[in-house]
Amino acid sequence: MSHPFLSNDWFAEAAKIFQEIAPPVPAVIQDLVINLRVRGGPEGDVEARMAGGQLLKGFGAGAPTTLTIPYDVARKMIVENDQNAAMQAFMGGQIQIEGDMSRVMAMQAAGPPSPESQQVAQQIRAMTV
Repeated sequence: MSHPFLSNDWFAEAAKIFQEIAPPVPAVIQDLVINLRVRGGPEGDVEARMAGGQLLKGFGAGAPTTLTIPYDVARKMIVENDQNAAMQAFMGGQIQIEGDMSRVMAMQAAGPPSPESQQVAQQIRAMTV
């Protein structure tokens, strides 16, 4: 079944996929929480967080960093895993960072995704409309 990106059903299905596959989370991001404010989606703005390698609905209390990202860029980054789009959007001023920017850099230090993480990403792409 397909779900619109960042809808309540999408978050529920993404969490189910993550739990079923249980990809290993690199130590450098196990305790990392970054809030995401996604602007301009079909259902309006969405608040989410990256926590322990997983995208979850709602802000994380006390997160040291908040990224504000346009919906289309968030979709390219999260669903299509297009890191070039993320870099271009950041360099073009479309992504705003509030708080501790070093936390964003820590995500890059996690290294390449594991085969299990790639499987999670593939299943999330397949269920997203």
